[in-house]
Amino acid sequence: MYGEVAIFSGNANPELAQDISQALAVPLCPADVFKFSNHNIFCRLQASVRGKDVFIIQPISNSWNKNGEFASVNDNLMELLIMIETAKRDSAGRISAVVPYYGYGRTDKKDQPRVPITARLVADLIITAGADRFLTVDLHAGQVQGFFNIQVDEVTAFYLLSDYIRDKNIENAVVVAGDIGATKRSRNFAQALNLPLAIIEKRRIQLEDGSRSEALNIIGEVEGKNCIIYDDEIDTAGTMVQAMTYLKKQDAQDIYICATHPVFSDPAGQRLSQSPAKEVAVTNTIALPPDKKFAKLTILSIAPVLAEVIRRIHLGISVGELFNE
Repeated sequence: MYGEVAIFSGNANPELAQDISQALAVPLCPADVFKFSNHNIFCRLQASVRGKDVFIIQPISNSWNKNGEFASVNDNLMELLIMIETAKRDSAGRISAVVPYYGYGRTDKKDQPRVPITARLVADLIITAGADRFLTVDLHAGQVQGFFNIQVDEVTAFYLLSDYIRDKNIENAVVVAGDIGATKRSRNFAQALNLPLAIIEKRRIQLEDGSRSEALNIIGEVEGKNCIIYDDEIDTAGTMVQAMTYLKKQDAQDIYICATHPVFSDPAGQRLSQSPAKEVAVTNTIALPPDKKFAKLTILSIAPVLAEVIRRIHLGISVGELFNE
C-alpha cells in the first residue's frame, strides 16, 4: 500500500490538472517547472513525496500558457520526463504518468524503409525516467500499450462523447466513418447509439496522363440524413473537411463531428469553422488557446473520468469495471 495521493501538473494543461484535483478533492502539489535562459528545463518539488502515490499530469502535445507563450510537444515531453525523474529521486512510493494525449503515438510501426518507431522510443523514455505506471486516453493505435513493460491503463472518451450525442436526440441520423481506417471505431460508436453505419471509401485512380487522383465512394445511405463522424483525433482537419464536403454532395443534412483529441494543427481551426459541420465536439485532453476555438466548437471535460481512474488506481480497485458498468 502506498502513501497518500500527490498530484502534480506540468505546464501543458494545468486547467485539466486543476479540474482533476477538484474532482478528487485533493489539492495540486506545488512545483516549480520552468526553462532557464538557455532553454534547459528545471523542476523543483515544493514538498516531499517520499513514499507517496504520485500522479504527474502532462499531455505530450503542443501548448500555450496564459501569456500566450508556445511550448512544443518536445518541450512538454521533456517536462514530463524531468518531473518523473524528480519524483523518483525524492523516493516517491509509486509514480504514475498521466498522459491524456500521447504524442508521437501515430508513429507506431515501421511502414516504410528507414523510419523509426517513435511511439516505442517515447515509451522507453518514460519508463527509464522512472514511471511505474502509465495512464492515457484513446491511443491512436492499441498496440502502443505493448511498448510499455509497466502497467498501462488506457481509458476512453467513447462514452463521454456517445452520451453527449445521444442526449442531443438527433433524428434520422447515421454514423459515418471518414475513411476505411476509422471503420471499427465508427462501427462501435454506431452500435452504442443504435444507429446505422456508412463508410467513406477513398480510392486512388490512375489517369490517362499518368497522374493520380482520389475518388470517393460511399458505402451506406447518407442522403437526407444527419451525419455523425467520430474519430480519435483531429489534426489538420484536411481529411475531415474533405469527408464533410463529400457528404454534402451526397445530399446529407446536418453534420456533427466528435473526437477525443483536438490536436488542431494549423489550419484546422479555420477549416473547421468554415466547414459544413453544425457542431464539433471534443474533449480537453489538449488545452486550446483562444485563437484555436470557434463558434461551432464544444469542449467536454475528461477530468471526471481521469479523476475516477486515479482514485481506483490508488485504492487498488479495477479500472476496467468502470467502463463495463
